[in-house]
Amino acid sequence: MTAIRLRFYSLLALLLTLALPGRATVPPAPDPLDGLWKGPLKLPGGQLDVTFRLVKLSSGDYFATLDVPLQRVNNLAVTVTTHADTVVFVSAEANCRFTGRLLPDGKQLQGAWQQPGFEVPLTLTRTVPQQAARPRLTPPYREENVTFSNAKAGVQLAGTLTVPAGPGPFPAVALLSDVGAQDRNGTVNDFAPIGRLADFLTRRGIAVLRFDDRGTGQSGGDAQATLADQLGDAQAALAFLRARPEIVAKQVGLVGHGEGGNVALLAAAQPTPPAFVVGLAPYGLPGGDIAMQQQEATLRSLQLAPAQLDIVIKRQKAIIDAIRQTINRSQAQAIVANILKQNNPVLDNAAVQARAAEMTSPPYRYFLGFDPAENLASVTCPVLLLYGSADTVINPDNNLSALVKGLKANKSVTARKLPGVNHLFQPAPDQWPIVGGQPQPNFSPAAAEAVRAWLATQAPPAPAPAGSPPTSAR
Repeated sequence: MTAIRLRFYSLLALLLTLALPGRATVPPAPDPLDGLWKGPLKLPGGQLDVTFRLVKLSSGDYFATLDVPLQRVNNLAVTVTTHADTVVFVSAEANCRFTGRLLPDGKQLQGAWQQPGFEVPLTLTRTVPQQAARPRLTPPYREENVTFSNAKAGVQLAGTLTVPAGPGPFPAVALLSDVGAQDRNGTVNDFAPIGRLADFLTRRGIAVLRFDDRGTGQSGGDAQATLADQLGDAQAALAFLRARPEIVAKQVGLVGHGEGGNVALLAAAQPTPPAFVVGLAPYGLPGGDIAMQQQEATLRSLQLAPAQLDIVIKRQKAIIDAIRQTINRSQAQAIVANILKQNNPVLDNAAVQARAAEMTSPPYRYFLGFDPAENLASVTCPVLLLYGSADTVINPDNNLSALVKGLKANKSVTARKLPGVNHLFQPAPDQWPIVGGQPQPNFSPAAAEAVRAWLATQAPPAPAPAGSPPTSAR
């Protein structure tokens, strides 16, 4: 399981408490199914896009994974069974099954998505991945691969610094990614919100540093980094930017997405804080509360009966309490494994131990005990908080109000909720650009402009050189 799904360990444990479908053998398929199979999963009050990735092996079997981008779930293992024109995808990790019929044109699978107590029609459309990447046009700014060190932790980090055209010096921001170890672009299921925001801001007069998280890409260190570890890395990024001659040392800030927003706020409460902070959907409630709310929301979307809902919620609370209250990790892992096994006796010991180890990892234990409001009274720099109304990962209203309350002594706080924007800061699908005849997700133009406009009030960009195009145009 990849680190990017760290916050969903508890969600997957929830699914493990329900009956898992049996794994079937995988006979060779009569027709190749290689490619991406994507479709909208209808849920009460909205939908989630799901993607199955299939690669046919020389044995005739398939290597397959499941992604649910809006739930920050990537690379769940999937088994594939075929019989004539019927295809069955099973993910034991997500406790789900898709059974569909391959249409004669080979481009669609029509069928149903099933989870315990929940079944809904689902049509998957096939997209064959492009073998050759599209050429990247040279951007109208300077781009440099850089390295810098978190000397206190002994970690070398690698990233990309983009500097606007012109002599400068320029205001600058370091971008911090959401939960888990991510690359410098914050890539989730082929969508890179950090990279897109970096390009947008640099084109408009703001220097940007984005970097690979620990243990990812070209950065060293352990990918199992806690919020405290990430804080040190953010402070190292600030120090690196302040030392660059192209940058105004007093106009260096942090822009954090999701958990990265919490790291930025933590940095603002320390000595030598950033000049300003932008939080894109950071947590406002304690980690334990967030985990329980996410689990309950998932259960309700599955339309479980009230009695069953109460039972499963109590099970999950017992797991979270055990993790938080048991200091020794080995003991906590044993307790969690025992609860998981009791809840679902059909699970094999290896699966139980793997899940228990993930749920008692240092980053997740730290997250469960983390209270974002604890240090907010010490934050005095200007803060922008942006959320999307279509965020299904965290509740935008509860988390935004909690942060605003914690920052009440700070007179330079701006808070906004953008309509139709989700947790990845994508706009509503009907606003996606059409590329190659297919709609492609983009970073919300309204969100990007809101960040740029607010940053301009905190650190006006340097004047553009004579004869250059206006920075507001792309």
